[in-house]
Amino acid sequence: MKQTTINETCKKELRERACREIARWMYDATIPFNVVNYSRFEVMIEAIGQYSVGVKPPSFHEVRVPLLKKEVDSVTALMKSYEEEWAKYGFSIMADGWTDKKNRTLINFLVNSPRGLVFLESIDASDYAKIGEKMFELFDKFVERVGEANVVQIVTDNASANVLAGKKLFSYFNSIFQVLKYLALMV
Repeated sequence: MKQTTINETCKKELRERACREIARWMYDATIPFNVVNYSRFEVMIEAIGQYSVGVKPPSFHEVRVPLLKKEVDSVTALMKSYEEEWAKYGFSIMADGWTDKKNRTLINFLVNSPRGLVFLESIDASDYAKIGEKMFELFDKFVERVGEANVVQIVTDNASANVLAGKKLFSYFNSIFQVLKYLALMV
């Protein structure tokens, strides 16, 4: 049987205290528990641990201005690399419609490519989700936004307004192959 050293006992107590403080902060700030499953959470904890004793947390201003700007720049650079790959291999626009608890019709627009899935935007389409012409205008806006030349297909559910919009898009943009597919949301 292995004997526990003083150092091991001390580290165990320090970890217990750190975990309790992280948990208390999460409870106080109403942060969902599943954030601990994000890979970035582990990276953050590791970075804090490497700093050693006395790390000062970022200020409100630092989080709100310079750190946010750096992250926006980082995401912008990442998006450029995605867009370069989209130009080479093409992509699918995915429009996933669903109804929220307030009975609004929301449509999530995503781009799927060999590089991965990218969320573009969520639109409240409550006023026009059942109007084919309006759905065409909405789909057209996203095709123009990401570049028609690279769109291989548009994937939507089979609502009649989407079918009509898809037919119009198909005739308007000859290069797009429309796929009607029912996308089931797992809630």
